[in-house]
Amino acid sequence: MNEANELPYQRDQFYVRDRRSIPRARRSASWALTHWGLADWDRADDALLCVSELATNALLHGVPPGRGFLLRVRYDRDVLRVEVHDSGTGVPRIPDDPDEGGRGLFLVAALADKWGVGERNPGKVVWAEFAV
Repeated sequence: MNEANELPYQRDQFYVRDRRSIPRARRSASWALTHWGLADWDRADDALLCVSELATNALLHGVPPGRGFLLRVRYDRDVLRVEVHDSGTGVPRIPDDPDEGGRGLFLVAALADKWGVGERNPGKVVWAEFAV
């Protein structure tokens, strides 16, 4: 969060490659929403579910051994943006057949107003946005 308590608010937290990082990331995002006055927002649970899904995807597919991922939650006036940065290769996509896997991205696509993948060096950032 910025020092002046003015928008935009942002919370960054780094997590190691460990399955316990998923609930930790969700708790960190929940803390941010509460701190920013969004705990009772009707889409808070949707945003937190997307945090879990994006963090899980990063751990399963995007974080090489010995590395971790960055969770960034940003609130700016009328948009909440969730980002997961990892150093893995490949571009996440929703498969044509949900039995192939990728159900987490189906959920993200269904719950978020927008989502996508951006480049970073090394790796990528997968993001989801929610109108507030």
